Order: sequence, then C-alpha cells, then structure tokens
Amino acid sequence: MTNTHLANNQTPNNYQASPEEDEIDLGELLATLVDAKYVIILITLLFLTLGIAKALLDTPIYKTDALLQIEDKSSALDALGSLTNLMETKTPALAEIEIIKSRLVIGSAVKNLNLDIIAKAHYFPIIGKAIARYYQQHNKTGEVAIAIMGLDHYAWGGEVIRIDNFIVPKDWADQTLTLIAGEQGQFSVWDDDELLFEGIVGKTISKPIAGSLEKFTLLVSSLKARPGTHFIITKQSLTNSIDNLNDNLIVTEKGKLTGILSATLEDADPVLAAQTLNEVTKIYVKQNVEQKSKESQNTLEFLDKQLPLIKDQLEAATKALNDFRGHKGSINLDIETEAVLAGVVDINTQLTVLQQKRDELRGRFTESHPVIIATDKQIARLQEQLKAINKKIELLPETQRVIVRLSSDVQVSTELYTTMLNNAQTLRVAKSGTIGNVRIIDEAVLSLKPIKPKKPLIVMVSFILGLMMGIAWVFIRKALHTGIEDPDQIEKHLNIPVYATVPHSDIQTKLSIKLTKGIQPDEEQPFILALTHKEDLAIESLRSLRTTLHFAFLEAQNNIIMITGPSPGIGKTFIAINLAVVLADAGKKILLIDADLRKGLTHQSLGLARENGLSDLISNTISLEQAVRHIAAANIDFIATGSIPPNPSELLLHERFEQLLEILVKQYDHIIIDSPPILAVTDAGIIGRIASATLMVVKAGQHPLRELEQCTKRLAQSGVTLKGIVFNDLPENSSRYGAGYGYGKYVYRYNYQKAN
Repeated sequence: MTNTHLANNQTPNNYQASPEEDEIDLGELLATLVDAKYVIILITLLFLTLGIAKALLDTPIYKTDALLQIEDKSSALDALGSLTNLMETKTPALAEIEIIKSRLVIGSAVKNLNLDIIAKAHYFPIIGKAIARYYQQHNKTGEVAIAIMGLDHYAWGGEVIRIDNFIVPKDWADQTLTLIAGEQGQFSVWDDDELLFEGIVGKTISKPIAGSLEKFTLLVSSLKARPGTHFIITKQSLTNSIDNLNDNLIVTEKGKLTGILSATLEDADPVLAAQTLNEVTKIYVKQNVEQKSKESQNTLEFLDKQLPLIKDQLEAATKALNDFRGHKGSINLDIETEAVLAGVVDINTQLTVLQQKRDELRGRFTESHPVIIATDKQIARLQEQLKAINKKIELLPETQRVIVRLSSDVQVSTELYTTMLNNAQTLRVAKSGTIGNVRIIDEAVLSLKPIKPKKPLIVMVSFILGLMMGIAWVFIRKALHTGIEDPDQIEKHLNIPVYATVPHSDIQTKLSIKLTKGIQPDEEQPFILALTHKEDLAIESLRSLRTTLHFAFLEAQNNIIMITGPSPGIGKTFIAINLAVVLADAGKKILLIDADLRKGLTHQSLGLARENGLSDLISNTISLEQAVRHIAAANIDFIATGSIPPNPSELLLHERFEQLLEILVKQYDHIIIDSPPILAVTDAGIIGRIASATLMVVKAGQHPLRELEQCTKRLAQSGVTLKGIVFNDLPENSSRYGAGYGYGKYVYRYNYQKAN
C-alpha cells in the first residue's frame, strides 16, 4: 500500500480528471472479468455439465436412406402412336415427391406396419431411458434388469413389448393407456386408476364397452418384463400417425432435373426406420405401376366402345359406294380428282382422331385445360383446310363429286378402323406386362451409427454458451449494480482523497458470525482482528492509514478522529476499533468512544457491558473515572454508549459533551469516536464539528455515487470538513487495487500536473 499526504489536507484546486478516464478502458473491462473469474467459471461449468448430461441422456437417432429413379420414358401407351403421344403428359419430380408423402402412400405404410400402434416401456424421468439403454448395450444375455431403488414399476433395461393388433373406440384414439405386466404372460390395461381389461400374451382380447357397440381389441404378441413393470400404449389416429411419419421423412431431388430422388428417414429404432422406408418406397413403386396399368385399361375401354361404331360406319359407307357404282356403272377418276380425294381422306382421318382424343381428354380435364385448348385449335385448323378442299370438290361434275364423297367416307372409316383395331391389340399386350417409370436404385439399409446427438458439438456449444453467459452475467450485474467499486471514481467525482482501501477479511467474518450466534468475548480476549491476526491484510491497510493520519494531524486543531459512514452495516465499527488498536501499537495513548447512542454495539466486540457510558457521563450521573474502561489486551481506553437515551441528538448538543472532549483531548494522543451513520441521523454532524478529522467509511460495491454526494452535502451543511475516505471490504480477489490505493495515486497525479 502506498500512502502520502497533502500539506494542507485539502483537495488541490487544479485537480482535473484526465481526459482518457472518460473513454472506454479495456483494462477496466478485463479487470472486471478477472475479478469475477470464479463466477464465470461456475456458470461455464454449469452449462458444460448440462451439455454433457444432454449429450449422454438424449436418445440416439438413426438415419437411413433410399434412392429412387424417375425414368424419362412414356408408358405402354406409346404403342398407340400419334394418338397416345398427344395424350401423354410428363410428371415433374416435385409432383412425385408429393405423391411419396401423400396419404395414399404414407397411410398404406402406416397400416401395413402398424405404425399407429405405440407401445413403449415406462422409464424413470430424465435418466431412466439412458440407464436402460446402457444396460441393453452391455447385457448380452437378454435378461431384464433388476429394479433400482425399489422402483419396480419403471423399466430399467431389457424389456420388450410387441402389439400386432390394437383397436379402440373412436373416443379413445390418441389416448395414453397403461399396460402392467403380470405373472406368466398375464397383463392388465389401465386408464389412470381404472382397470379396463386383463389379458394373456398371444391371445386376442375383445372387451365391449357397456352401453355401446364399440369395443377394445388387443393382441399382445410378445411381452418380456418383470411383473409390475409399466408400459405406455396408444392407438394413434391415422392422421396423426401420417403426420408423425411425414415429420421424419425427407424426400429431395438430387441435383436439378436429374430424376433421382433421395428419401431419408430418422428414428430412434434403426431397424424400424429401414423397414418403414423400404415399405414406403415399395408402396410408391406399386402405385406407380398400378397407375400406368389403369391408364392402359381406360384407353382400351374407350377403344372397345369406339370400334363397333367405326365398323358400322365403314359398312354403311362401303354399301353406299357399291350401290352408287352399281347404279352409275364403273367411273374412272382423273389424276386431279384422286389427289383431291386423298386430301379429303387424310384430313377427315386426322379430324376423327383428334375428336376422339378430345372426348377421352374431356373425361380427365376441364374445357379450360391447356391440352383441351390445344386440341381444339388443331381441330379448327383442319376444318379450315377441309373447307378449302370442299370448295374444289364443288367445281367437279356431280357424278365425280358423289364418288369423291363416298370414296372418302370408305377410306377414312377403313383407315381409322384398322388403326384402332391395331391399337387395341397393342394395348391388350402392353397391359399384361405393364411396368412403371419409377425404380428403386438403393434400398434402405440398417444404420449402425446414430446421427444424433452430436456429442462433441453439444459439449463445445454448451462450453461456449456457458462462457458467454458468464461474461454477460458479469457485465449485466455490473450495469445493474450502481455501487462504486473503484476508489478512483470517488476521487474523480467528489474530489475527496481515499486514505486507504481495506481488503475483505475472512477471519473478521468468522468473528462477526460468533457475535451473531451469541458467543460473547471477555475483556481479556476481545474479538479484535488487530489482536488475533496482526498480519492480516486488512490490518496492514490500517497501519498505512495510521501513517497517513500522522501527517494529516501535523496542523490539526485537536486530536479527535470521527469515524462515520453513509449507512449501517458497512464496517464502520470494525475500522474504529482496529484503527484504535493499531495506533496504540505505535505507542500512542488511545481513547475509543462509542457515540452511537441509538444502536452502538462496540462494547460487544470488546466483551464489555453497555452501562456506565457516554450518555450517563453527559447526564452527569457518573464520573469520568467510572465511564472510562481500560482494555488491557488492546492497550486502549474505551467509553461505551451507556444507557440508550430518548433524545440522543439533544444530549450530544449539550455543552457538557464538548467540555468532556476538551478534558479528554489533553489526556490522550488520539480520541477515536465511532459515530452514527450520516444519512440516518444528524448525530454525525454534531460530533464532526468538534473533531479535527472526519473519516467516512465506504463499503466497496454498496454505495451509489449519489448517496456519497448526499453524505458530503450533509456534512458540509453541518460545518464538517470531510478529510478522507476509507474504502472498506474490497474483495480479496480484486485485480485492480492493493491495500492503501488511492491517496498516493491522487497525490502523484496532483504533483505531476503542478510541476508541469
């Protein structure tokens, strides 16, 4: 600790805070973190412990995947030639993804694998599942674990249950029931405390509900557990089961426009995950094949309906042509007329095909669908071409016109009938061997390594989060806590020197605890730190204060020192007692007076009684010799408070109090007066006008700056000059200051500025 003094014990007039003190001090921030290093470490360890616990307790999640290919080829309808090519539409990969996640596919998988039946063991909260998992990993015999701490109804590892059939009434869907294992394969099912029914493993149980046609149906195919073990069983609704499976199923296209779909499924059971994903992909491929077969069947049915009609048209057209030729005789057409006839046949054939196509599409799409609109445009264009040819036909002789019309009807009907007959035959062959345009490239396989939890990541994140939360807590606490922790702030804002900083003493805390518990010291062994532990850092700081006071009293009017403070509980009495002992150790004759006539407790630490003290002395009910008590162990004299008076302030204002001090000043080298707090009562202002030096004790981190400003104003209004401040109870782990910090730094800065 460094101490020095001012010649006149006054604040220098030219003292100013250095400009850099208004800026952010990185050293100050670092010092704050160092001071709170144990808090930061504790919070970090707490978060790290939680992270490790989470990494160990979380249920492992396994991931399996499958690969599908959507082949870019049409179905067996391609054999229909131009007719089916116009009818074919391609399905994008996004649509296939939605089909995979549809209720059609997922719902079928749920039903096939009984995924809507949930049956699991009831584990002890938080840690039970982890314990059971550890037991199963290290238990190769397949035995069921013994109950821990007598908790027989919990599962502790090795339990197995399988339910193949579970039907509940509609109102019981998604409700949790409890199955309790019994002896020799027996079990019972409960709803809270109500027994629903009992059964035996391997036998289907049907339990009707009274007053209803609905009933419970349950088939437990396998059950291995200690008697009394609880299991949780639930019959989920189909909708919830589909949603749960969809939440864990992810289907994406690998790359862009590749037609390769990747399907992944996550689950705590790796076997069930692979089995479920394979079931989903198989159902998807099956429905794709069925859809292609259905398309062929629908088209075949359409052709079967049209063939008789086209055949009748062909027969009627042939008969009309033959009858006309039989009536008119054989007629030869010139080359130009044959060309016109060929054009009419071609256009009429196309029109008939397009019209049939439109009729088939109309059953699948609305009038506003792009395919229907495109077909209508093609029909309109062909009709315009047919009108142009018909105009040419009108210019031919009447006999040739009739021959052209009848011949075109025969040829169109013949060509259309032949084409449709061939297509029908092709469809019958294709339908019997229909294959889809989707194939499974990679099936889902059993995953042996869990993807969650990522233990190293969780531990690392928890450590970083804990460190950040610890640092944040320190700064938030510092921002919310307005108490001054830096003695330099007092000098900077109040221009009052800090004579000494007294570090926290664990030993003094123990002594105070003894007094709190009612353990009373005696006069020969008082509870005084300066006597029991002379080398304590707090006492070393008071020795430095003793040196400072020596120089401060060179020009003092008397030798009275008043010790006060802003509020109770700041160590004011501790400073007064131990400063008295330290001064006495230097060969001074010291008198300690407890002037807190309201709640003074100095006598307790000295092992003395309150009676026959200052109040009695001022009241002139006892003599000075009766009031002054000598503490041999500390080599000081002491005057207690005496009887608690009803009017302490009026008593201290009495002239006998000042006369008493004038007598005592001549008998002692120093008189230390322990006065009441400044903000609580006015007693400190009364005593301070008599004292030559007034020291205010400030507890580290407890007083905001405004409170200290109010204290100095109170003293100034009473005519008391505050000489200096004792900064008490500085934490021992503080990295900022050593004992006696402040006053020496203040004087150094003052002398430096004065010299320049």
